[in-house]
Amino acid sequence: MSDATGHLPRSRAYRRLLVALFFAGIATFAQLYSPQAVLPLIAADLDVSPPTASLAVSVTTLGLAAAVIPWSIVADRFGRVPAMTIGICAATLLGLLAPLAGDIGVLLAIRLAEGVALGAIPAIALAYLSEEVDARHTAAAAGSYIAGTTVGGLTGRLVSGPVADLAEWRAGMWAVALLCAVSAVIFLRLVPRARGFAPHRHRPGRGLAERLAAVLRSPTQLAIDAQGFLLMGAFVAVFNYLGFHLAEPPFALPGWLATLLFLSYLAGTVSSPWAGTLAARHGRLPVLLGGIAAMIAALGALMAPTTVVVLLGLLVFTAGFFAAHAVASGWAPVAASVDTRAQASSLYYLAYYGGSSLFGWCLGFVYAGAGWTAFIAALAILCTTAGVIAVAVLRTAGLAPR
Repeated sequence: MSDATGHLPRSRAYRRLLVALFFAGIATFAQLYSPQAVLPLIAADLDVSPPTASLAVSVTTLGLAAAVIPWSIVADRFGRVPAMTIGICAATLLGLLAPLAGDIGVLLAIRLAEGVALGAIPAIALAYLSEEVDARHTAAAAGSYIAGTTVGGLTGRLVSGPVADLAEWRAGMWAVALLCAVSAVIFLRLVPRARGFAPHRHRPGRGLAERLAAVLRSPTQLAIDAQGFLLMGAFVAVFNYLGFHLAEPPFALPGWLATLLFLSYLAGTVSSPWAGTLAARHGRLPVLLGGIAAMIAALGALMAPTTVVVLLGLLVFTAGFFAAHAVASGWAPVAASVDTRAQASSLYYLAYYGGSSLFGWCLGFVYAGAGWTAFIAALAILCTTAGVIAVAVLRTAGLAPR
């Protein structure tokens, strides 16, 4: 890492960096989750079960999880910005191809490849941010980046659902892919050249295996990764199967109206930068635990038979999740040594999207076989386990802002 001073808030480069990563988040997460709002339509059109239809999301997150370590290698050798550029361009092209699939097998194959390409942004963005922003402001800056990911996730669902209701699910996914192409162009035009990093390809130092082993030997890093694995698994499962739940009595909501519940993502857009600011002032662990507590408390509302109560519960659940994620994702690279930051960030996202793929799929069998109440109970177990791990391990990792 160079000795360059990190960008400070209110500087032009700082603003360009955050805006660029904001649009990278849109381009990434809108594509990643665009099928989620149309899963019932995919299931009906391709004649598959809800858990099989949910693979349109799960295989993409699986591809992303598998790709984060390789992308960290590319970033270490050739630079953060070039690696993110390659990934976001490849993902945009694959996103335009996915709706052409004529059966579930082809759709899943394209979505898997798209996930591999999309892995570049979450694998690298926070390491890039931690190297380019002044150390005193990394927590707040990470929260702003996570806010962009919430807008992307919301946009993907909110655009694909209503367009699909007017036409079909393919048109909905195409509309999102075009939006992501525009966002990718904005990212490419605004992202600042890296000043705080020099590629590893001509530098002595620990090899990849040593750097990964160093991260994996750290109880702090493993506990942070567990937060992503368990909390993201619970979060994606809710949004994968809520549409199916709301299509049944006593709700019987039409598809376009159920899609509007994804507006709850705006709660995450607010809570993630707020959580980053609170973590910078008061320490990461209290804010992380507060987010988890909010998720657990909201699960009761998701069991209500009234749409308004479900919406309120979804707002709290979403705000709590993104507060916890903003803290954990920004904590991973900061808690790592300088030469393992990319690997720490990548391993966090490996766990994060591994949880998304695993629980986003397998909890569908709980929902289909045992009903919504058993499904909510399984989510409560995941969130509670995350909180116990955080208290047991991260309590000694330092509560002071870093």
